[in-house]
Amino acid sequence: MRFTVSSTALSSKLNSLARVINSKNSLPILADFLFNIKDQVLYLTASDSENVMNTQLELVESDGNGCFAVGNHDLLEAVKGFSEQPITFDVDQEANIAKITYQNGLFSLPIENADEYPQTQVVSDSATQIVISNAVLAENINRSLFATAQDELRPVMNGIYFDLTPEYLALVASDGHKLVRNKLLNIHSDQPASFILPKKPASLLKALLGKDGGDVIIRFDERNAQISFDEGQITCRLIEGRYPNYNSVIPQNNPNILTVDRQGLLAALRRVQPFANDSSNLIRFHVEGGTLQLDAEDYDFSKTATERMSCEYNGMPMSIGFKGSSFIEILSNFDCQEVIIQLADPSRAGLVLPSEQPENQDVLMLMMPMLIND
Repeated sequence: MRFTVSSTALSSKLNSLARVINSKNSLPILADFLFNIKDQVLYLTASDSENVMNTQLELVESDGNGCFAVGNHDLLEAVKGFSEQPITFDVDQEANIAKITYQNGLFSLPIENADEYPQTQVVSDSATQIVISNAVLAENINRSLFATAQDELRPVMNGIYFDLTPEYLALVASDGHKLVRNKLLNIHSDQPASFILPKKPASLLKALLGKDGGDVIIRFDERNAQISFDEGQITCRLIEGRYPNYNSVIPQNNPNILTVDRQGLLAALRRVQPFANDSSNLIRFHVEGGTLQLDAEDYDFSKTATERMSCEYNGMPMSIGFKGSSFIEILSNFDCQEVIIQLADPSRAGLVLPSEQPENQDVLMLMMPMLIND
């Protein structure tokens, strides 16, 4: 079997697929790319047994159909340095060798029988379907991923929860200390449905989406999800279990409203945080009138820091403690000029919202407070 393909197009596709492959695999063949040539099209697959990514590209020429598997590392290293040129694969499936010819030379690699490659899990015909803009999904995954947990005892917290309701589609992530809830108000369904997307496929999508203005089609059942986009398709096993009632932890009456410049607060927190206690990372927020004061202290090492900045505040004077590193993460995952911080009292969660919501969206982040020793 012989086929010719663009070197830069192949390199681009293989680099995307390589994100799926683990450094250590349960089956040796999972360290391979699966090549499937059919009707002048090359279909490429990579898998770690739980996540499978497929993509395709047009061939320059081909003399037939067939499939084989080839090790990812050597092939990636070989093709990544090529300038744009046609490269030709001569595949001898009896000898299990692929010879790759290019402008100034050739190399050969061992191949394996494609029949040994694991089959992709199929999403059932009764699967629920969601259609969502490529850019919107990328934006919401980017905004949520940092808040997912790494919790062996509660694996449901280790992914992004997609909650489809009659009013909206919510994407939720939480580690128990911070929470992100994104409502997409223009996506809803009369039949409620939900799934928990694990962190790895979410990270893959974060890297791959947002490059075009097309739509993403998500089909999911109780065990698997199939996510199709312009560059290809990811099929993944979902996290099984019941996600906590995220709405119950969001306080509804927050009469103390603080509006502040996001970049200014982010810079102030980064200056003050190094002076906080290493174990607690506690930053005290004191807000009164038009002034927000940030205090950090580590008496074990005789370190303290205080910084004041102007703000708009409607509410009672208040001191409340937050974990500095988590608050920095929250502010870093907004892209608005100003944020609104809604507070009830020092013992209840603080809400952080953008001053202007994205179109057809309702974005909210939550931070649990920390006890202040007065």
